[in-house]
Order: sequence, then structure tokens, then C-alpha cells
Amino acid sequence: MSTYPPASQGKYQVRFDRGEAGLARIAGGADVVVWIDALEEASGGGPVAPSTGAVPEAAAIVAAGLRDAAAVARWILDEQERLGRRAYLALVVAADGGGVPVPDLLAAGAVVDALMELGIDDTSPEAAVAAAAFGGLRRAVRHLTGASAQGRQALADGVAPERLHELASLGSSETVRVLRPGAER
Repeated sequence: MSTYPPASQGKYQVRFDRGEAGLARIAGGADVVVWIDALEEASGGGPVAPSTGAVPEAAAIVAAGLRDAAAVARWILDEQERLGRRAYLALVVAADGGGVPVPDLLAAGAVVDALMELGIDDTSPEAAVAAAAFGGLRRAVRHLTGASAQGRQALADGVAPERLHELASLGSSETVRVLRPGAER
């Protein structure tokens, strides 16, 4: 019998959920929290960190989107090597309610897919489904981002179509946005 509540996905190395409530469910024991908001930079603002009340004190927090998913996965592998053991991950989509956040779901799947390519593949079913969605739709990511409710809202809010396409361009950024470094161990 598991010692973890089922909703915590605690028996898995790579966990996935949505919003602040999801963060509270899966962050326990995490070494890295990946806060996913694929379009947050659309307006020119920087990444906004989640509230850290549910995040373990020693955990690193990084932001991720479509364009930096592979870079984030490589950063996580480096963090795992620094720890000298398996790093436990909580991937959380920032969107909290209000429909399916298509760009964020695809970004989460892109991170999980990149992690699996690096050998970090002990994924919860929730994370595996996000990766499968991304894998099946990889060639349509830019189109789906612009056509989604989130993408259309960004355009209605005045975001230039070129900026939206830039944010949906897989692998276009090697910069990892560390919102909070992990504690020295």
C-alpha cells in the first residue's frame, strides 16, 4: 500500500497538475517545480512565480514554455546530477480554471517529452498524457497555440501574431528562467 495520497502522484519522479491547488497536491518532496505558462511573456512581462507556500523550501522553481522546454529538461538533468540522486519534479500549469489551456498543456508535454528523451521517464499517468498530447501534435504546436482560446485571447489583448508565433516556436530559446534556485545540498 502506498504511503502517498493518490492525488500527490508521490510515487512518480515526474508529476503534473494544474494551478495553485495542483501545486499544493504534487509539490511535496519535489526538488524542482516547473511553473508552466506558455504565453505569460506575450505581453512583454517576465515570468511570475507561483506562491511558494506549498513548495518545499529547498526546491528550485523554474519557468517553462514551448520555446525553452528542451533547455529546461537539460537544466533539470544537470540539477539531478548536482544532487547526486534522482530529482523529483512537479510540473504545474499556471492556468487555474477557465477552460483547457492548450498552449500550457502542450508546453508541459514538451518538457516531459524532453525529459523522457534524456532518460528521466518515471512519469505519472498525468505527465505521460501531457507528453503523448504533445508528441501527437508536435507539428501543429504553432497553429494550435494561435487557434486556441488562450492564443486568441492574447491576440485580442493586443499581442502581435509574430510574438505569439515566437513563443510557440519549439527550441527557440536556450535560456532557463530560474525563479528560485534550489538550496545547496
